[in-house]
Amino acid sequence: MTSNGTIWTTDTVRSADGTSIAYETAGDGPPIILVGGAFNDRSTTRPLAAELAADFSVYGYDRRGRGDSGDTAPYAVQREIDDVAALIDRAGGAAYLYGLSSGAILAAYVAAEGLPVTGLALFEPPFQVGPHGGAEPGLAGQLTELVSAGRRGDAVALFLTAAVRVPAEAVAGMRGRPEWAWMEGLAHTLAYDTTVTGEGGLPAARLATIAVPTVVLDSTGSPDRLRDAAAATAGAIPRATRLSLAGGFHEVPPAVLAPALRDALLG
Repeated sequence: MTSNGTIWTTDTVRSADGTSIAYETAGDGPPIILVGGAFNDRSTTRPLAAELAADFSVYGYDRRGRGDSGDTAPYAVQREIDDVAALIDRAGGAAYLYGLSSGAILAAYVAAEGLPVTGLALFEPPFQVGPHGGAEPGLAGQLTELVSAGRRGDAVALFLTAAVRVPAEAVAGMRGRPEWAWMEGLAHTLAYDTTVTGEGGLPAARLATIAVPTVVLDSTGSPDRLRDAAAATAGAIPRATRLSLAGGFHEVPPAVLAPALRDALLG
């Protein structure tokens, strides 16, 4: 497949539980696996992948339950860690990891398991630190119940208000936009992201076991709760640095982010 001048190769890999995980690759160089967050699949990470492809062999994948990947009940964070482990093995036995939001937490947990991660980049892992409060108790269960009842739109709205903290009136205005149907299509995976983030507190002891060079990134346009979380994460990982980049709410343009990742990971 060719997209915006970048040639993509698509394939699948089997995770430890037999689940088929779909991925695509582009570029040439040391492998880097992009781990998306909520409302992400490999198509949403493709713009960043295209920017990185000049220096890396980039692996974008559909986390389980999304896109062309399969799913196996019951959900467990360890199964998602195993998915990344299978991709690392497919990539040649070692790889850089870049994680966004809940995907950053997942990527950090992969590294904390001692898997062969060459270097780690985490963008705004949504831990709740300081005065910002924790996650709503039982949120994953509420999301699962809404989806099971066919109320996918209500599940999306609940996640946006309770987890992302988008004002309810803003969420109401989003329901009529074209992207709302896309978000509803991924509603069943929001409980997965919520399970990854847990109650939101910083797992300092677990992060302290990460032994690979790490950069924790945040956007100057993000609220203090996300930027403070980035600072706390960088402080908890022994070999981590923090880097703030010019961007918007919980995002930095790929043309800005990619060079920063190259410099931080490749030196």
